Amino acid sequence: MYLVDTSVWIDYLHENDTAAVSAFEKILDQDIAFGITGLIYQEVLQGANSIQDFEMLENYLGTQRFFHAHDPVQTYREAAMMYFRCRKKSITIRSTNDCLIARIAIEHDLLLLHSDQDFTHMAEAIPELTLV
Repeated sequence: MYLVDTSVWIDYLHENDTAAVSAFEKILDQDIAFGITGLIYQEVLQGANSIQDFEMLENYLGTQRFFHAHDPVQTYREAAMMYFRCRKKSITIRSTNDCLIARIAIEHDLLLLHSDQDFTHMAEAIPELTLV
């Protein structure tokens, strides 16, 4: 099962021709299970250009499978530890939200579909993170 990151949604919605968008279109065409997190939902909605776009995205994304943190404290601790592990390997993660998204992917044993270099760099220090 896949967790589709904000970076892919943005490229998909803007009809950008990227490898991640092609992979996402294949997921959609083959009816492969995927989902999002609350953070991904928020980030995509924040990018709406109009109230009409916001409502369309809200309606569509609201029907998707949501993956949540397993534990309201421990998940955030583990996300912070991931950030720490990256920093100790001189890997700079630009968005702490990406650590939480990655942690939720790990907790649910999901493949993280992305086009965000933060995740690529993060995987160098976090071998349990599986990227597509």
